Amino acid sequence: MRRLGRSNIQVSALGLGTARVGGIGWSLDYSRDLSVQHGESIRAIHRALDLGVNYFDSADEYGAGVAESLLGRALAGASRW
Repeated sequence: MRRLGRSNIQVSALGLGTARVGGIGWSLDYSRDLSVQHGESIRAIHRALDLGVNYFDSADEYGAGVAESLLGRALAGASRW
């Protein structure tokens, strides 16, 4: 864990960037259902939480809000968040 700037907030030394969660960099594989890809993203976020990550980088540009939506869904389902 690291102190965030001059605050007393502690964040994980490693974070999870959510650009790919939002779809940036996906090769558009139309043979795959988006719900499958979204499920994989949520599982990846849950795995990051299991490993102690509490810092997530996101921006509204990541899939026009898809990353934030999926991050919210994943965190809402996380018992310790």
